[in-house]
Formats: sequence, structure tokens, C-alpha cells
Amino acid sequence: MRSIVIGNVHMDLGAGRRGVDMGPSAIHLAGLKAGVESLGISVADNFALGVRSQEMLEPGDEKARFLTEITQVCGRLADRVEAALEQGRLPVVLGGDHSVAIGTITGISRYWKKRGKRIGVLWVDAHTDINTPETSPTGNIHGMPLAVLLGHGPKELVALAGDTPALDPRHVCVIGARDVDEGERRFVKENGLRVYAMSELDERGTAVCVREAVDRCLDGTVGIHLSFDLDGVDPQHAPGVGTAVQGGLDLRESHLICEKVAATGKVLGVEMMELNPVIDSENRTGKLAVWLILSALGKTIL
Repeated sequence: MRSIVIGNVHMDLGAGRRGVDMGPSAIHLAGLKAGVESLGISVADNFALGVRSQEMLEPGDEKARFLTEITQVCGRLADRVEAALEQGRLPVVLGGDHSVAIGTITGISRYWKKRGKRIGVLWVDAHTDINTPETSPTGNIHGMPLAVLLGHGPKELVALAGDTPALDPRHVCVIGARDVDEGERRFVKENGLRVYAMSELDERGTAVCVREAVDRCLDGTVGIHLSFDLDGVDPQHAPGVGTAVQGGLDLRESHLICEKVAATGKVLGVEMMELNPVIDSENRTGKLAVWLILSALGKTIL
């Protein structure tokens, strides 16, 4: 029987708006465990990581707010994810703001680097999350995780991956982008990161773009990790997110992405980020998160 480890990371320190620290609880209330078990998958462990609230902390450097605390949590998460893989279990991580992905992906990357393999990442997001402290307009680290994983940004976070960055831009694709800062545009051009903006999905077709993205993520890698920021979905379908942007993925497109990743048979991990129950409606976004996770784990319509 396949087994997973669920990591619940109750942290919103990387975000500008409070509330995503409650995201994991909302996903569980929407029936995640029962849904997973209905697929014949066992939940081997279900652990939680948390931090002190923002009111109890000083943000420190305004260009990289709460860096010390975020580094500590991501380091702990990376260790737990790597340990799960050592035990033959697939990590499913629930956030929390998207800075949590630094820990998830670092743990997966370290596990496979020890075996001489690289990993691919499909990053679903309204944003590209490749700001650095020098380019970020807010200093919020949830806008920096992909840059960190590619070797740029706060050295404390980059160092979690070891001597080499967690990711190579050749093996990463961003899907659903529609709110990109100027510094991020420069980063994309200078580093060869493949970004599928919503305008490209509209023009060429989502199915074509997803197929290309999955192929790129698998080219020269051992498999693919799905990092899904729920703000990638249009807010009419996912109202409870940290930083909503109009014009996003619809329900069918979101499901297609998860199903295509699962169909590869090479899923290395799944994470669902930025669910904010404070601004959700009847846990609609929590229920959507469960639906998407189950699709990524192999649930199909037929």
C-alpha cells in the first residue's frame, strides 16, 4: 500500500496578510484524510510545525521580514520531508504561506541529490515568487521562495539545500502567472526560467502548455514535485487565499494540472499553499484544496 506523510505548517510569517497559518486545519476539516484513504493510500504520519505569532516577534530586516523564524521552520520541515522519503513515504505538505516551499523542496532535493538525481518542480501560482530582498517591494518572504530554491536571496535560506541550489531553472516551470514584479521579469530573462502566464494558456490552450511544462520538469530529472499556491486559481473559485488576483485558472484547468502530474507516475511530493480561512466562504477553498490534492495523488474521473 502507498503511504504518505502529511506535514501541517502553521506559519504566516512570510505573508503580508494574517490567516494562512490556519490553512492546514481548514484542509483537514474539508476531509483530506478520508479522501486519501479512499484512494487506498495510508497516512503514515500527520505532523505539525508552528511558530510564534507575528505579535510576539520582531520582523527584523524589513527587506526579509521574519527571516530567522522562517529559516528555522523551513530547516525543520526539510529534515522531516527528507526523513519521510528515507522511509519510502510521499510528503504532502499543507501551508501556510508559500515560503514553506523552501523547506518542502529543500528536503526533497537533498534526498535525491544524495542519490545523484535532480528533481523537477511545477509551480502553480499567480506570482512567480522570484523576488529577492533587493527587488521585493514588500520584504515578505512568501514572494521569494522560488528564487531561494534556485540559489538567490537570503544566504541562510539558500544554505539549507547544501553546497548547490535545490533547483536548476531548466527543471522548473511556473504556471498561471499574472502578477509579476519588474525585478522578477529581469530574473526570468536572465536565468531562463520557463513561465506560462495566463495569457499564454489562453492563447495556446492550457492542455498544450501543461503537457510542455510537465515534459520540461521531467527532462533530466527523477520526477516532479507539485507546488500549488491556491491563488493560482481564480478567486471566484478560490476566494480564501492570501493574495488573490483576478483572471486565474478555472476548476477544470486546475484539475487538469494535478491529473497530468499524477499521470506521470513520478510524483515526488505535493504541497498546497496560501489557504486563508479567514476570508474564505464556507470552506470552499479548503474543499477545493482537498480535491486538487487527491487528483495529484491519482484520483481520476473514470
